[in-house]
Amino acid sequence: MLSKTIEEIITNEVEHREKELIKLLSKLIAFPTVSPPARNTNDVQEFIQHYLKDLGFATDKWDVYPNDPNVVGILQGESPNQYNSLIINGHIDVAEVGDGERWNSSPFTLRVQNPYVYGRGVADMKGGIAASLLAIKLLKELGITLQGDLQFQSVIGEEVGEAGTLACIERGYTADYAVVVDTSDLHIQGQGGVITGWITIESRETFHDGLRRKMVHAGGGVNGASAIEKMMKVISGLQELERHWAVTKSYEGFPPGTNTINPAVIEGGRHAAFVADRCSLWVTVHFYPNEDYQEVVKEIEQHISAVAAADPWLRDNPPQFVWGGKSMIIDRGEIFPSLKIDPEHPGMRQLISSYEKMLNQSPFIGMSETVTDAGWLGRAGIPTVIFGPGKLEDAHAVNERVELQQLLDFTKTLAVFIATWCNTKKEEVNL
Repeated sequence: MLSKTIEEIITNEVEHREKELIKLLSKLIAFPTVSPPARNTNDVQEFIQHYLKDLGFATDKWDVYPNDPNVVGILQGESPNQYNSLIINGHIDVAEVGDGERWNSSPFTLRVQNPYVYGRGVADMKGGIAASLLAIKLLKELGITLQGDLQFQSVIGEEVGEAGTLACIERGYTADYAVVVDTSDLHIQGQGGVITGWITIESRETFHDGLRRKMVHAGGGVNGASAIEKMMKVISGLQELERHWAVTKSYEGFPPGTNTINPAVIEGGRHAAFVADRCSLWVTVHFYPNEDYQEVVKEIEQHISAVAAADPWLRDNPPQFVWGGKSMIIDRGEIFPSLKIDPEHPGMRQLISSYEKMLNQSPFIGMSETVTDAGWLGRAGIPTVIFGPGKLEDAHAVNERVELQQLLDFTKTLAVFIATWCNTKKEEVNL
């Protein structure tokens, strides 16, 4: 357990390194890692890789997509088999800038105007990455050794569902606990989940528009239908299920009805001279932390299949489903698994304790209003929380900003948490 003296030293060191933090964040912001279009993170990831190497990390860098690599660094602890390991995770891609003329300064040039710093990604989430790197550097320079392994993951693709974090899991990276330093206003959070999907209705035959009268009137003799009109029944069924969910499902920390089914995009037909023989609906589904996306989509499919079974034409031409995807850019789909949090987990208790010691108040513990890569870590069996600087309303915004003091407070808290958690035996709860 850290002594008060060490905590005071960390506080003083962080406050004195404000300019160093600004300089580091300025360097990260200068890399225009906008996604979409993506495929532009190699240079910044090389910078982070060198930064980690200078701190003694063994690093691994590999392409998830061309010119979009992940970087993972591991600082091996003195007794990794006996002491807790930790993942610090953050995504290096940033949201689109939009109309640059609406910005008061260049989005990729850090601007300091107290009490804020401005630039694309300062809140979401290069501020969290810069502060985490400084916290790790500070511990090294203070001579604080870690008994357990510390792992830093700088990942790509979060903004467009490309899940660089999932690529880390698939590569075998794991730990006893994980902190995703994404935008949370220094709240400790879990999250609901999101999955997108395509529902497609396709006729076995294509008919000329002149045959429509024979399809829709008794005695017409043509067993055909408009896929667009039949999709109206599917949408009605989705609305019915959404209303059912709103009154039968709930989760603490979420307003009622947060579990929505949004019919976001519809595409159908081929030409005005034909009856529409194909129609696809792109939906976005939000679900609660106690639900897995596989069970959610199964529930939707069962409901819509029942709707189709009640329609003579849809029985013979049933809706087809394609769920998720690994990229909004490539396959127009994404998955963000939900994340439950356990307030009694030793990692959570130590993070709360670190927050209280450094900031002299208790943290807010709740649920994020958005989604992050954290759900992938949780789904892999790694206890995980979201904890980072920046407010959600400032992420993706014109003149994106974060409070400089909040960056400093986050750096202090994370430094103490790393030093405490990675120096606690796996079996202990030492607060």
